[in-house]
Amino acid sequence: MNKIYNPEKTEWEDLLKRPTQTVDDIEATVTEVFFEIKKKGDAAVSKYTQLFDGVTVQDFRVSSEEIAEAETLVSKELKAAIDVAKANIEKFHVAQKTEKISVTTSTGVECWQEKRPIQKVGLYIPGGTAPLFSTILMLATPANIAGCKEIVLCTPPNREGKVHPAILYTAALSGVTKIFKIGGIQAIGAMTFGTETVPKVYKIFGPGNQFVTVAKQLSTKHNVSIDMPAGPSELLVFADDSADSSFVASDLLSQAEHGADSQVILVSTSKELLEAVEAEIEKQIQVLPRKNMAEKAIENSKLIFVENDELALEMINEYGPEHFIICSRNEKFYIDGIENAGSVFIGNYTPESAGDYASGTNHTLPTNGYAKQYSGVNLDSFMKSMTFQKISEEGIIGIGEAIEIMAEAEGLQAHKNAVTLRLQKLDK
Repeated sequence: MNKIYNPEKTEWEDLLKRPTQTVDDIEATVTEVFFEIKKKGDAAVSKYTQLFDGVTVQDFRVSSEEIAEAETLVSKELKAAIDVAKANIEKFHVAQKTEKISVTTSTGVECWQEKRPIQKVGLYIPGGTAPLFSTILMLATPANIAGCKEIVLCTPPNREGKVHPAILYTAALSGVTKIFKIGGIQAIGAMTFGTETVPKVYKIFGPGNQFVTVAKQLSTKHNVSIDMPAGPSELLVFADDSADSSFVASDLLSQAEHGADSQVILVSTSKELLEAVEAEIEKQIQVLPRKNMAEKAIENSKLIFVENDELALEMINEYGPEHFIICSRNEKFYIDGIENAGSVFIGNYTPESAGDYASGTNHTLPTNGYAKQYSGVNLDSFMKSMTFQKISEEGIIGIGEAIEIMAEAEGLQAHKNAVTLRLQKLDK
């Protein structure tokens, strides 16, 4: 890993850059695929599945027989683990329900807000180098709690044209209504425009590589909403000399193994800890099955020493990490001071992987600095807030003149007339 000591603030921007391609590098490809899917539907999806995934799929829709077979292939131990995770995720997201808010703003003027589910949502589940069935729990569970009527899932097929059984089992368990063997740009395009087989959805959720991230962003030009820009995974750890270096190294490697374009950063006020963590990474990485992947990510990663907690916190807020781990005797300072992070993990015994799987919080989080303005997925992500109002005769008399004056000042005579006619009728 790259070790940096006491970097000047003028160096922070370059130091904290993500190892990602720019949108311009990818946008042309996504635009071309989208254009063809919009025009040719399933035929275009088949073409790009063959081109990008190297497999010909005769029927994109996963059958009930395939789901039933998948259930027999998932071990009892994994099923039990999924049940534990699902229960905790449900508890955390059910607790996010809010009641109707009702206010009398003026005499005779009743205003209220209610939430309604998004009717049709699309879930993208990566399945290339790692079958992320845990992401199904994170997305389908709150979608069901919210009351979404149609939950469409797309995930890439393997070279045999099949989907990992754990993905199919978890999707069925979580109430997904339709599952399709489609990955990458073509999956986002199919859910954006709809095809002969795949329904058009109103909002698309889920992480993916840089191509999926750009495809999701471009789908917003076509009357589709997205959860957030969620690209390659990233983790920033703050640790001082109270931290366990082996734990810190294991957390950094747990994110590094996601992919070659993942980024992990350690910020510390202890040079000794930096050295100990680096040694632990070298030791632990040797036994990882995804060693080659992790090594590539580690090349993009950094160990940064700063003099004090204040500088460390300022740097962390500037970076805006997707995942932020605090291992410090001064943890309250970081808990109170963190402003930009997708999800925060506190203490030596709170690994980031707990949030990835079973603690109950959602692991679909903003990356690439978007934690500065986006929240991670939550129950409200699957709902819309609608406002209502009902005004009585007394109410329109009370606020009518204010509306007339404001409408006239803006030059909108019809707006004024809509009130004036009512007031005149009540004045008779």
